[in-house]
Amino acid sequence: MHYRHTRARGPVPLRHLTRVALVLAAACTTRDQPLSGPAGVSQIIVTPAHMTLAAGATQQFTAYGRNAAGDSMAVPVDFSATGGVVTVDGLFTAGAAAGDYQVMAQERGGALADTASVTITVAGPPTLAQVVVRPTAATLAPGATRQFTAYGRLSNGDSVAVGVTYTATGGTITPTGLYTAGQTTGTYRVIAADTAGARADTASVVIASSTGGELVFVGAGDISDCGNDNDEATAALLDGIAGTVFTTGDNVYSSGTAAQFAECYDPTWGRHKARTKPAPGNHDYNTSGATGYYGYFGDLAGPAGVGYYSFDQGNWHIVSLNSEVSMSAGSTQETWLRVDLAATSKPCILAYWHKPRFSSGTKHGSLAAAQPLWQALYDAHADIILGGHEHNYERFAAQTPTGGADPTNGIREFIVGTGGESHYNDEGTPLPNSEVFNGTTFGVLKLTLGAGTYTWEFVPVAGQSFTDSGSGTCH
Repeated sequence: MHYRHTRARGPVPLRHLTRVALVLAAACTTRDQPLSGPAGVSQIIVTPAHMTLAAGATQQFTAYGRNAAGDSMAVPVDFSATGGVVTVDGLFTAGAAAGDYQVMAQERGGALADTASVTITVAGPPTLAQVVVRPTAATLAPGATRQFTAYGRLSNGDSVAVGVTYTATGGTITPTGLYTAGQTTGTYRVIAADTAGARADTASVVIASSTGGELVFVGAGDISDCGNDNDEATAALLDGIAGTVFTTGDNVYSSGTAAQFAECYDPTWGRHKARTKPAPGNHDYNTSGATGYYGYFGDLAGPAGVGYYSFDQGNWHIVSLNSEVSMSAGSTQETWLRVDLAATSKPCILAYWHKPRFSSGTKHGSLAAAQPLWQALYDAHADIILGGHEHNYERFAAQTPTGGADPTNGIREFIVGTGGESHYNDEGTPLPNSEVFNGTTFGVLKLTLGAGTYTWEFVPVAGQSFTDSGSGTCH
């Protein structure tokens, strides 16, 4: 049965100052400018919106466009700057004079522009700028322990030993950082503050009871954009859900740069980075080689530069794949997948990647190029495939790689492009096996993976009501 839930979006939560600054900077610099530019571009956005640099230091600035519907897009720009020099691709080198300056990006051949501010400082003696606590997140059973450590980072970027005082919620913590989880499940915090009380850092602790062999796999795709706070709302859902976090690509907009990961993704979904198993998307690859993606996630993203990997959890073999490299039969990825699947002894199989094989959305639609991966998974009797790319939620009945209904051996697909970047709400004629479609709700898909069974629940952000739930069995 097809149905659509529609509800007005609730209040937007407050956000990290850097993300607010980016929105304000973009609004102030484009408010009075006429619409122009390619493909209906109505705004140019420079990121980061503000930087403080030492004399002689460098900073990569990027620029992209946004149309009247709020969609991001690549737009050629010309960079210029005061107080230093900037290359054609936005690499700014601070001059020797302290003061406040600007980096400007103007639409090539057009009138649209945006300006970032740069404060150049003359280096003095380094001071303590930050306290860093590690790990940034932990999931513990009641009564379990985890050692936390903390160090200082100076204003020149160097790390330094620093005395800290630990405090914690949900459990107890020793003066040396050994945390013991209490008996009440939920999401808690470990805080490390320097002894002067001027700097502090916080780690997230999820206390979760044993689920009798079941595990939780929760996430979404199409997530972070410094131009809105929707990913903060979906990250808040993760704060209260224990388990492994997945992403179905397009982790940060618009180009997956290191700066965008640091300033847009890290303050929200990044607080769950330690328990995240990501997949890349086309926006992550807008940076050549997806170096921002691989640099940010490191070993969590599998072998550097490859983009596909597998792991086991409980009775499930789980595979993260890469729709941004060849998926054709006989390709390196497809060959690796068949070998990987042949080697597993787990009774249940789940796979996920960015661009879906099947979609009723009209923005992107179904991707026939993904069929060889579906075929390899179908031949191995896989059970679930997750995708993103369409900024919607859609659930399909079990089907074959060519879209035929197959309740016995077919694979159930979920599209979860609901992480927060934007809505498409673009359902066309529903595909034959599409069971549920919603294009107006941000949220996450929570899968509970058991011994031969699974359940699903779409969890909406605060203020929205659409949900979807059900259960299935492994082949």
